[in-house]
Amino acid sequence: MMETGQAEKYLESINPANLQVLGKIKYSSQDEIINKVEAAHRAKKAWKELGIKKRIAILRPLIDAFKARVDDIILLTTREMGKPLVESKGDIKFDFDYFEAFLNDAPQYLEDEITLAEGKKINRIVYEPRGVVASIVPWNFPFSNFIWGVIPNLIVGNTVIFKFSEECPLLGKLMEEVMLSIPELRQGVFAEIYGDGETGAFLAEQNVDMIWFTGSSTVGKKLYEVAGKKQIKAILEMGGSNPAVVFEDVDIDTIVPAIYRARFSNCGQICDALKRLIVHESIYQQVVDKLVKHIEAIKVGDPENEQTEMGPLVAMRQLHVVEEQMADAVKRGAKVLIGGKHPDHLTGAFYLPTLVVDVKPEMRIWKEEVFAPVLPVVSFATEEEAIQLANDTVYGLGAFVYSNNLERARRVAAQIDAGAIDINEGNHWTPSNPFGGHKNSGMGCEHGRLGFQELCKFKVIAEG
Repeated sequence: MMETGQAEKYLESINPANLQVLGKIKYSSQDEIINKVEAAHRAKKAWKELGIKKRIAILRPLIDAFKARVDDIILLTTREMGKPLVESKGDIKFDFDYFEAFLNDAPQYLEDEITLAEGKKINRIVYEPRGVVASIVPWNFPFSNFIWGVIPNLIVGNTVIFKFSEECPLLGKLMEEVMLSIPELRQGVFAEIYGDGETGAFLAEQNVDMIWFTGSSTVGKKLYEVAGKKQIKAILEMGGSNPAVVFEDVDIDTIVPAIYRARFSNCGQICDALKRLIVHESIYQQVVDKLVKHIEAIKVGDPENEQTEMGPLVAMRQLHVVEEQMADAVKRGAKVLIGGKHPDHLTGAFYLPTLVVDVKPEMRIWKEEVFAPVLPVVSFATEEEAIQLANDTVYGLGAFVYSNNLERARRVAAQIDAGAIDINEGNHWTPSNPFGGHKNSGMGCEHGRLGFQELCKFKVIAEG
C-alpha cells in the first residue's frame, strides 16, 4: 500500500490479519535507482576477479548473521504477509539448507568443463558472470525468495540490485541491514531498492545485464519483452496451476492429508502448489468426503497464535481476486462443499479453505492461477482423460501423480507438460534440482547445476 506526500512517497506495511499499519519505508527515487545501478557496474569487475572461492568466503558469514536475526525474520514474515507462526518457523530450516547448499555446491557446478582433449588440443567451457542483475521477488516466501534471488547471483560473480515485494518492506529492510553488515558487499556489490510494481519496472529498464524475476506470469511476460528489446538474459519463475492425478489404487487415508498440505499450505499462496485435483471416478466421492472432514478440523485465525493452521491472505486485494474467481464459478454452476467465503468472526484478508465440485473448464478457478485456499475437484474415467485434464492449462510449473502402480505413474508423468512431477511421496524440492516451468510458468530455471549456469555467460576456450 502507498502513502503519498508532497515530496516523498512511502510504502506502508500492513498486517493482513488485522489491517493495522506495522511501519513504513520510503520509496526509492528514480535517481537513487540509477545511482545504484551505476555503482553496481563500477563494482562488478573487482567482484568478478575475486574468484568464486573468495566470494564464497565473503558470503558465508551471512549465514550466522541472518541466524542472529532469525526470530525477527519469523515474526516479520508472519506479521507482514500472514503466514502462521508454525509455518514461518518451519520454513527457516529449509531456507538455510538452501543457503548452505548454494555455498557448498557452486564451485563444482561452475568448474571448467573439458569438451575435447586430444594431445595439445584442449577445449573447455568457462562460466563467467553476466554483470549487473536486477533481482525482483514476491512476498509469499520472503526469506526463501531473497536467498534464491540474491545469493547464487553473488556467488557466480554478478552484482545485484534487489527489489523486494511492496508487501514486505520491513523484512526487506532487515535483509538490507544484514547484507550491508558485510563490508565487501557495500559500494555496489549488493543494493536494495523499495517500491511497487512501477519501481520494479523502472529498474528493469535501466542498464542491467540480466533480469531475475519470480512472480506472476503477466508481469513476467512484460519483463521478458523489456529484456528482449535490450537483448539481455531474463530468468522468469512465474505462475502455476499444478494438477494432481489420483488413481483408484491409492490409500485414500494417506492421500488426503498429502493433498491438503500440497494445496492449502501458506493459505494456498504457492506458485508450485497443487491447484487442480483430478480423481478417478471410482474413488472420487470418498476422496471428496474425506477432504471435507479434514478441512473442517483446520483452525483458521490469528497467525501469531501457535495453534493457528491457516492465516489470512497477504492483502485485501488478494481476497477480492479470489472472491471474484469464486463468484464466476458459482455463477457457472460450481458447488461449494466447504468454505467459499470470508469467515464472519475475523477481520482482515481471511478466506476459508474451500473445496469446489461440478467444475467446468471455462471457469476461472480452472483456467486461471488461484492464489488462495481453493481447490477445484474433477473426476476422470481413463488414463488418457486424466492426462488431458492435467494438461488443460496454460501453465506448466509442476504436477503430482498418485498411484501404487509405479509403471503407470511414470507413464503419466512423462506425458504431463510441466517442469517437475512428484510421484507419490516424491519431493522435487532439493537444492540440487533445477526449478522452472514450461509454457506460461516461466523461462529458464534456478537452483542446481543448471540454475547456476543460467546466471553465467559461457565462453569456449580452444587450445591447440
